[in-house]
Amino acid sequence: MRLMRVFAKTLREQRRDLLALGATVAFAPVFVLLYWLFLTSGSTTYSVLVLDQDTPAVLADGSTLDAGSQLTMALREVKYPNGGPLLKVETIGDRAEAEARLRDREAALLLVIPSDFSRAVAGQGDTSGPAPVAFVGDLANPTYSVTSAVVSEVLRGYVGAATGAESAVQAVEQPLAGSSGRTEFENYVPGLLVFAVIMLVFLAAMAIAREVETGTLRRLQITRMNSFDFLGGVSAAIVVVGVIAVILTFAAAVALGFHSQGPLWVAVVVGVVTALGVIGTGLMVACFSRNVTQAYLIGSFPMGFFMFFSGAVFPMPKVKLFELAGHTVGVYDILPPTHAVVALNKVLTLGAGLSDVTYELVALLLLSVLYLAAGVWLFGRMQLRAR
Repeated sequence: MRLMRVFAKTLREQRRDLLALGATVAFAPVFVLLYWLFLTSGSTTYSVLVLDQDTPAVLADGSTLDAGSQLTMALREVKYPNGGPLLKVETIGDRAEAEARLRDREAALLLVIPSDFSRAVAGQGDTSGPAPVAFVGDLANPTYSVTSAVVSEVLRGYVGAATGAESAVQAVEQPLAGSSGRTEFENYVPGLLVFAVIMLVFLAAMAIAREVETGTLRRLQITRMNSFDFLGGVSAAIVVVGVIAVILTFAAAVALGFHSQGPLWVAVVVGVVTALGVIGTGLMVACFSRNVTQAYLIGSFPMGFFMFFSGAVFPMPKVKLFELAGHTVGVYDILPPTHAVVALNKVLTLGAGLSDVTYELVALLLLSVLYLAAGVWLFGRMQLRAR
């Protein structure tokens, strides 16, 4: 009987805080719905860029063999069992542009078909060896290994069917910049650094909610303090914590064998700017929180967005909206950590400098200012004016 009384009492207490209860039970179903909405194709499509340098070969019967075009067509015909495309194949004429898109993770692999590919398939190649077909990619990108395996299988199948000997053509892997020789641990470090910053959403929300819960905010209002003064002071303190968290995460990674290909100070700048956007999110969470518990539970929603849709934990397919300044803008680009993941990978894995991550830094800065401004405005309307 005592157990049942405690059970009933606990249920009544849960009903008194419907916001926290709702946030707890709705978290997973909401993300199931979002994944269903965002992943409308039902299957991941891997982006392949094809630089076709092949010169068609004239066969003995006078016909022409364009093996480069045939291989490209074979890649486009790879399907899932449900008929959906496995590869998104796009021909491109400029290798520099293709490599830039690989660095931005707008594509998983660049396939470079050599000029003598058709002659090799037709058995007209020289005796120096198989025609090399280049697989160019960021080896630290998790989608590269899957894509290269699929493309390699299609290449072997096409050459084998055309010549009866798969060895007529050789696949040569060309790692992008400093992505070769990276350990699995080093490949995960950029995402872990973003994770360290994402955790600030809880700290910012709970720090402000604590002031509301204890009544400190009411006492501060007597001093004619406005929302900018209060939130500016809190945000500055959280930024300091964020800088410490980023530096400690870097130090731990380096101590355990991590080697950065680019300047660490640029990565720290990326982390600090990202922290501003995350803190702005924490401010907005605090607007809807009456106590620390609510702040923690409600903060789980934006934390989940940042973790699962930014690419920090695992890569997400690009859901393209439009192009801006030569960059593809997708649905997830409204999340600051999305740009941080790309920027940190460029710096830490590919050896990029400050000028190479200008786009990501500008996007991060604009989003951070927007999130912070929204947090200050909402807090002024929902917490300060309501008291």
